[in-house]
Amino acid sequence: MEIRLIMITARSATLELNDGGTYETKEKYHMLLNGVERGTAETVVTSLFDLKPDTSYTLDVRKEDGTDAGSISFRTDEEFVTINVRELGAAGDGLSDDTGFIQAAIMACPPKSRVLIPKGKYKITSIFLKSGISLEIAKGAELLAETDRNRFAKFPGRIESYDEKDEYHLGTWEGNPLPMFAGIVSGIGVSDVKLYGEGIINGCASEENWWHNPKVRVGAFRPRMLFLNQCKRIQVQGITFRNSPAWVIHPFFSDDLLFANLKVRNPQKSPNTDGLDPESCKNVEIMGVHFSLGDDCIAVKSGKVYMGRKYKRASENIHVCHCLMENGHGAVTVGSEIGAGVRGMVVEKCRFSHTDRGLRIKTRRGRGEDSVLDEIVFRDIEMDNVMTPFAANAFYFCDPDGKTEYVQSREAFPVDERTPALKHFLFENIRAENCHVAAIFFEGLPEQKIEKIEMKNCSISFAKDAKKDVPIMSAGVEACSKKGIHAVNVKQLILENVVIEGALGEPLELEGVEELKQS
Repeated sequence: MEIRLIMITARSATLELNDGGTYETKEKYHMLLNGVERGTAETVVTSLFDLKPDTSYTLDVRKEDGTDAGSISFRTDEEFVTINVRELGAAGDGLSDDTGFIQAAIMACPPKSRVLIPKGKYKITSIFLKSGISLEIAKGAELLAETDRNRFAKFPGRIESYDEKDEYHLGTWEGNPLPMFAGIVSGIGVSDVKLYGEGIINGCASEENWWHNPKVRVGAFRPRMLFLNQCKRIQVQGITFRNSPAWVIHPFFSDDLLFANLKVRNPQKSPNTDGLDPESCKNVEIMGVHFSLGDDCIAVKSGKVYMGRKYKRASENIHVCHCLMENGHGAVTVGSEIGAGVRGMVVEKCRFSHTDRGLRIKTRRGRGEDSVLDEIVFRDIEMDNVMTPFAANAFYFCDPDGKTEYVQSREAFPVDERTPALKHFLFENIRAENCHVAAIFFEGLPEQKIEKIEMKNCSISFAKDAKKDVPIMSAGVEACSKKGIHAVNVKQLILENVVIEGALGEPLELEGVEELKQS
């Protein structure tokens, strides 16, 4: 077993126990910390809490039969002081408004110190992070978000500078600079923050409040649970997020981020409750996160049109590993708001279960010439009961103009500043079982074909009672069941040891594919 330290604070540590498992380890392990039993580990990414600051530890990992599986030594961070929100007046009774007390603790906290939210229920509206501190939501602590939108600050989408030469962006909604309510937890321009613990952040959303008429803007658009705007070096560990008003975790124009050993849970029918959506972000690690929700589990974005063209800030160097995605629309999605493109993304060692689509790429005419998707890799992935495991859609019919002739026509249009590009994609070592609609469905633009798709060592099998549905969201695509490989407008399609069991009709349906390499 390879054991690696992922994240360290003064009070906790997160480790990767890599025994070849995806989300779960292949077997259960006992953990001994400085010789003292600290429970068992059954997930590859696991955390230890209740540690002491500035202390050396040795973790020994043992199998059920007592044999050694590996060990690692580490030292926790230094900590100057802890400020307990209860000592500043927070009630933690689930009835009193504790926002001000928690915010006071954050603002009063000196660098390299901790704000502690101990066991209890804390009713809040929005709290704001500060650079250089740690915020621990301890085991048994739950933040209960207010649902009265009149009590939330409204972030304008675009604020013009005094000299009218520049602008500042606070609010955002689905890739556009639009007014939004402040996040339940917000970080605006902060750096070097550690948000961790075994506690819960509960958005308290339901069909009686935030999820009622979800597409209608009432005052502003719905808040995110954790909103990070122009932040750097933020680490989030251990926390459970549930019942989010909209997207759960939304990093925006932020760099050097780590999300480890989290649980993100929303009801299956909750609207637009994406799990984690990095937008125009660089150097993002997502490790050991369990998603179960009502929309895309992870959706990588880079602005719709205005933000993409003006700032040309792609999402780059995104790494997703050892995650479990359940019950979402797409397990991992790229798009559709990708005006500045996505480059250098690796998704590996994950498990997808009961999602509509597995690996989902969605774009459309109008996203623009800066919307380039390149160097995107998916490997070592297990899927079960996924409707369509592989989907690339260049005719995604979102937005008011999504079903117009310009967006949906299968006739070739001139390549201009509005035309996006799909370049190199690699899918390897992937097993998908009990699929339903289509194994593989790729449809590129006729005027700008998908440049290269490589599929190596991929095994796909259909459920006996496979459902019938549409494989991608675009006009003119009919519902199907047990469709094999459907590829349209791909320059180079390489299939190496790709096995599809149970498909109906012809295993290959190709149109406008310039080069097919198959073995």
